[in-house]
Amino acid sequence: MKNREAAMQLNSIVDFVRWGASHFNEAKLYFGHGSNNAVDEALFLTLHALHLTPPLAPELHHACLTDAEKEAVLSLFQRRIDERLPVPYLTNEAWFCGLGFYVDERVLVPRSPIAELIEQRFTPWVDAECTENILDLCSGSGCIAIACALAFPWAEVDAADISVEALEVAQINIERHQMQRQVRAIHSDLFNGLSAKGYDLIVSNPPYVDAEDMAALPQEFQKEPELGLAAGDNGLGLVLHILAQASDYLTSHGVLIVEVGNSDEALVERFPEVPFEWLGFERGGHGVFLIQAETLLEHRQLFQKASEAVFSNPEMRLKGRCFRPLS
Repeated sequence: MKNREAAMQLNSIVDFVRWGASHFNEAKLYFGHGSNNAVDEALFLTLHALHLTPPLAPELHHACLTDAEKEAVLSLFQRRIDERLPVPYLTNEAWFCGLGFYVDERVLVPRSPIAELIEQRFTPWVDAECTENILDLCSGSGCIAIACALAFPWAEVDAADISVEALEVAQINIERHQMQRQVRAIHSDLFNGLSAKGYDLIVSNPPYVDAEDMAALPQEFQKEPELGLAAGDNGLGLVLHILAQASDYLTSHGVLIVEVGNSDEALVERFPEVPFEWLGFERGGHGVFLIQAETLLEHRQLFQKASEAVFSNPEMRLKGRCFRPLS
């Protein structure tokens, strides 16, 4: 890192945040894992090194660092630049729905706009009082499952994922938030490991990045597990299976909510006759649709045909997954 000796002459928290942000911008880092700018990232890393949590009290902005603290901050700055690691992997801390979650390279960094929906208890599409069973499909760190459990304290929540390593992280977070009685981590390749339980709500943030976008991902995203991102040529590999099978796992009044990100256009083009309801977000985000159980049933054959085409074509199958044929 340039000017390391000069950086050691800095004194206050504000000094280090400014200096770190300048060097992050100079290094042309990508910001997209909990923040969108260099100043916030430099602040998060500085506070982590000092064992402080944001927001920082104004009277501490100009507090001076010891030599050991300076070295700790600079070490994190160095790793952020040299290794292009997202900040949450350096701090093992990410925030979702105002809650702190443990994360590492076994899971994606939480950043889904679905957080807004959870905070609103999915109003007006979901009757909160009648929501007793929730499934978080492709759960990763378990953040959606745990946030849903806190929003619906009377509901049972299943957190399902194909990755055993991701489920280990989810279990850490389940215990961290003391949700063992309400949230259950389940090893399952989509629905394949689940019983025919009737869920009132299925929420999924599955892999949806298409091949073109995967090839163009910034280095920071390449540090995340590919299994949690890649979804075939058009990004719909997993979504098609979810649409084909979800009605078997929903109650008659159930709702399916899925994030597909930039693959939204491909989905609409693939199923122009399906009335997906695309949700908007005040804090930004796109590509999240809602569909009712009755609509899934109405278009069941259409979804199954598309899903079977993926299953029958070896070139379209997704790495690490073994979908069962539809009966």
